[in-house]
Amino acid sequence: MNTMTLKRLVYITAVLVSVSACKVGKRYVQPELNLPESFRGDTLTYQQDTIAFAQVSWRAFFNDPQLIALIDTALVNNYDMRTALKNIEIANRNLKQNKLEYLPSIDGNIATVNRQYRSRDFYGNPSSRWYGDKEAPDNFFNYQSQFATGLEFSWELDIWGRIAHQQDILKSDFLDSYEAKNAIQTRLVADVAKGYFNLIMLDAQIEVAKRNLQLNDSTLRMIRLQYDAGEITALAIQQTESQRLIAASLIPELEKEIALQENALNVLIGEMPNVVSRGFKIDSLMNTENSITLGAPLEIVRNRPDIKRAEYALVAANAEMNIQQIMRYPQLSLSGVFGVNAMLPKNWFNIPGALLGGIAGGITAPVFRNGRLKNAWEVAKIEREMTELELQKTVMEAVHEVSNAVITVEKQKEQIALARRRVENSELAVRNASLLFMSDYATYLEVITAQSNALSSELALVDIRQRQLEAYVDLYRALGGGWQETTAE
Repeated sequence: MNTMTLKRLVYITAVLVSVSACKVGKRYVQPELNLPESFRGDTLTYQQDTIAFAQVSWRAFFNDPQLIALIDTALVNNYDMRTALKNIEIANRNLKQNKLEYLPSIDGNIATVNRQYRSRDFYGNPSSRWYGDKEAPDNFFNYQSQFATGLEFSWELDIWGRIAHQQDILKSDFLDSYEAKNAIQTRLVADVAKGYFNLIMLDAQIEVAKRNLQLNDSTLRMIRLQYDAGEITALAIQQTESQRLIAASLIPELEKEIALQENALNVLIGEMPNVVSRGFKIDSLMNTENSITLGAPLEIVRNRPDIKRAEYALVAANAEMNIQQIMRYPQLSLSGVFGVNAMLPKNWFNIPGALLGGIAGGITAPVFRNGRLKNAWEVAKIEREMTELELQKTVMEAVHEVSNAVITVEKQKEQIALARRRVENSELAVRNASLLFMSDYATYLEVITAQSNALSSELALVDIRQRQLEAYVDLYRALGGGWQETTAE
């Protein structure tokens, strides 16, 4: 290869590489998501000095240090989270490898020995010709020997941007794996919080059951005294004892539920069955201050991992469509070899006489593939449209999920207010029934009924408190909260 040929090759390569900077295909643009201006059921005003739910870190959202410790443990030990981190590592490696696709592939030919034998009659010459230092086998003579070593390379020039579009796909896969981890984290934070809230609720319910059992014991002693005095019949003792057994039977059932809930929490945090430590009471488990609002619907697009994943899938589908279009275009590749070659081993490294070099370029273009390339492109376009529809569907479902959660939160506030009034009324009824019974103005049945109503109303209040906490968690997760480590300012 002379100097002029080498210069021309370098010039042509530089021109082709510069052309390869232009990507063929449709550039990705985020589609219209048709977001509403506000969520249905949102009665709060989003002001400049307020913080949206989704922007609050989960550490600031929950008050209980024991709950925060459980979530920390879950984020480290949970098997789904650990698997998600491995997926991120794989996607990152694939993305890094794709950047090397722009470089040529080089293979080293360590050593090649090629020796060919021909019969004496191959050229019609009975004389023996020999290029080696040994005698040829009978009826054969050595025709040629080659000893070579060197480097071979091949290089696909990305004229139309196929490698660049492939990089878009791998980048989307990497970001998707990251958002998949965030989605698992938001779900995990919510599940651990709900499990912990349920555990606190069961603790509160067992306290109610034990307190009512003590009240039933006191009532039963009072009924026995009146029975001994001949003022009432044995039926009063039997019915009072039945009411006491109802309260007593709740205790082992709740103890069983507590143990099962502790086991379920240990599964989430990746530990073996064990007792779960508790922190605050049910009324002080999270921050639900008035300064925290829903924010604008646009925020869910920026915060929800599932929406981000749907958009990354659309980016990847758009890039795949462009790749299928590029496959219909001509492809340019270069190949070459550089090394040493000799017919005798002693001349193998006789430089420069043994030097061997060569370079070749080729352009290949599909001419007739039975319509497969065009069909693949058309199918890729349809799949991109389907992925865009999936993104819009995901956004719509997210808006509905937020609306359902905020309506639930608001209506449960009203339920809690009514449940508290019911508890206050039932407690007053128990006191009055006991006083009236001792003054012979009320029967034992009225006392039993008042105590039964008090038990059910207190249990109902604890239950609605726990469901309200779960509704706040659902709202927090629906808005995309749970994966942030620090609160946005």
